[in-house]
Amino acid sequence: MMTYEEYLDEVTTLIAEKYNLDDAAAIKIVVDAQNAEYFVAHDDKPAMRTLDRAHADARTLYQASAFAKPGRRK
Repeated sequence: MMTYEEYLDEVTTLIAEKYNLDDAAAIKIVVDAQNAEYFVAHDDKPAMRTLDRAHADARTLYQASAFAKPGRRK
């Protein structure tokens, strides 16, 4: 199981790698999700911090981001 910080790092890395975004864009997606309290449950429930869940969260967060839209910014 990952620490909360490790989990956020993993989600950020997965977003950058899977969706060909630079680090700054991937970090923005994760920080925006944190600000929207997306990760509150992950902080409270360590069992949620798995690699499988990180892949799912990366996909969900990317798809909800402006970077997934046509004409996205990098």
